Amino acid sequence: MLKDKIALVTGGGTGIGKAIAVKLAKNGAKVAIASRNRDQLERVAAELVQVGLTVVPVPLNVRLKTDVHRAVTDIVGHWGAIHILVNNAGISGLSLMSDSDDSKWYDIVDTNLNGMYLLTKATLRHMPYQAGGRIINISSVLGKFGAPGYTAYCTTKHGMIGFTRALALEVVSRGITVNTICPGWVDTEMANLGINETAKLQGITPEEFKAQAVAAVPIRRFLEAEEIAELVAYVASDAARGITGQAMNICGGQTMA
Repeated sequence: MLKDKIALVTGGGTGIGKAIAVKLAKNGAKVAIASRNRDQLERVAAELVQVGLTVVPVPLNVRLKTDVHRAVTDIVGHWGAIHILVNNAGISGLSLMSDSDDSKWYDIVDTNLNGMYLLTKATLRHMPYQAGGRIINISSVLGKFGAPGYTAYCTTKHGMIGFTRALALEVVSRGITVNTICPGWVDTEMANLGINETAKLQGITPEEFKAQAVAAVPIRRFLEAEEIAELVAYVASDAARGITGQAMNICGGQTMA
């Protein structure tokens, strides 16, 4: 389905990013997986190569313009033009307005929004015209509604949707589609960190908060990372060539409440 396509997946060493990288590679793409954690990245790449997938590790801090340009140049030099970019790298965390330190706000905004901007801009210079180009941004249902204590994260995830809608119109004449995927609760390490943080903020146990979170999802469970990867693979395929500028929920019905 994605034979001869070159893909770049950021945040590809864990969770949703790793699942996306695996799915794209299983569908025939050559996948560059990027992460700031070099050791973890190389372990994952070695693991995937061992099972016959075509992947290459790319150490990358999306917040650094020089790093971004070096990574994109290396991929293009190794494999050729990039057809699929998945902007998955992101961080979360509490960012209360009562905090005296602003560093968390800047950290989240620089990674989730500025990093996406820098990498997309650099990749578009090498994305071929009329060749099934795909830019897929991994936002969140918190790009659709708010959560107390997560102002920075919600701001960036809302911003990703606006970025998607505007860019989709900017590059449509090149035959490139731009879409956003908005997952709800997914069973990942990042979700566990959020559960622990929010439970502490509310003065309850993580188990109590997770039970509340599951109860708020109509299908009564967290999603698996592989389910997000399936949707990304579809959006990356030729079958989805008529879809652009969209922010698609995959949340077990959570956004209906």
